[in-house]
Amino acid sequence: MVGETAGASASGVGLRRRRRRWWGRVGAGAVGVVVVGAGVTGWVVYALLDGNITPDEAAAAELARYESERPTALVKDARNILLIGSDSRSGDGNGAYGRDSGTERSDTTILLHLAAGRRSATAVSIPRDLMVDVPGCRRPDGSRTRPVFAMFNYAFQTGGSACTIRTVEKLTGIRVDHHVVVDFSGFKEMVEALDGVRVCLKEPIHDKAAKLWLPAGRVTLDGEQALGFVRARKSLGNGSDTDRIRRQQLFLGALVNKVRGNDVLLNPAKLYPVLDAATSALTTDPELASLRGLYELVRGLREIPTERVQFLTVPRESYVGNANRDQLVEPEAEELFERLRRDAPVSVARKVGREVTQGPRGSGRNHTPAQSPGHGAYRSPSPPAPTFSGNTAAQDLCA
Repeated sequence: MVGETAGASASGVGLRRRRRRWWGRVGAGAVGVVVVGAGVTGWVVYALLDGNITPDEAAAAELARYESERPTALVKDARNILLIGSDSRSGDGNGAYGRDSGTERSDTTILLHLAAGRRSATAVSIPRDLMVDVPGCRRPDGSRTRPVFAMFNYAFQTGGSACTIRTVEKLTGIRVDHHVVVDFSGFKEMVEALDGVRVCLKEPIHDKAAKLWLPAGRVTLDGEQALGFVRARKSLGNGSDTDRIRRQQLFLGALVNKVRGNDVLLNPAKLYPVLDAATSALTTDPELASLRGLYELVRGLREIPTERVQFLTVPRESYVGNANRDQLVEPEAEELFERLRRDAPVSVARKVGREVTQGPRGSGRNHTPAQSPGHGAYRSPSPPAPTFSGNTAAQDLCA
């Protein structure tokens, strides 16, 4: 009996061990299936998002044709990205904003400068009514235009993104490293994916043309409202393009704060639709036309404090030949462009003079008097960064 009991006991122990090994193998297999499944799902998601982005091959070929004429980048790690908002009515969802005439114009153009080391980001708006020298460009049908002095948005209308880039480079002397084009529908879908963007309105808006009826104070704009807010021109504010650009800058500041929020970046359920909407809406240079390319570009942006995310407009005034057009204010505009070329600091403040100030009493610089021999050795102070009219993403407009 003792032997039988011992044998039964040994048999039971062996059975339990075999069961543990079997369940261990099943468990490991299940974990493996989950891991492989997650990997496959992750790859599928990556492939879908990666395939959403449209590479602008035609622009790349045209820019390569004029490579010898383009400016040279002076600071290796700094980047300049041209953001173009297209008013095209073609494509899904865009027909609601007017008849498709077959002609695209740059409704909004922003030169985004990312400083080396990603210590700051400066977004410079270029008014569509600014009078500029537009080079000869290739039309969509293959024909070529002649160089002309015209409104800035003529460049995109006739030669697309490549012509716009060449016009900006000619105007500023700044090398454009990348470009991104987004249309009406894409903009709206990105805002919807973020569950709206909160802004502050000083006054209520009742605007039939823009289809906006909003109260004063803090309000969350959905995609359609956001599009009306940034595009409306004739019946909001003073009706100028200047006023519209300021609204765009204020909205972008609010958008930066929303995207940087942990409820978006750290929540896959919210992040995926944002990425899907964003990538589906973009046409970019081939180097950026992938998730990896976009990631490499923006990975350092999360560390930039919101007070160093700045928005301003090129210094300009009414054009002497037509009060409804703009021209650059010099030498302030060239001062801005030169600092961006060298990756030098730029500061912004709200309501600074005409467009820019560079020191007290019109001195052009803040000077420190030279010290006399009895008060120590003289040291020439470093000139302060000029301050341009603008705002930062950190500013609370309701304060």
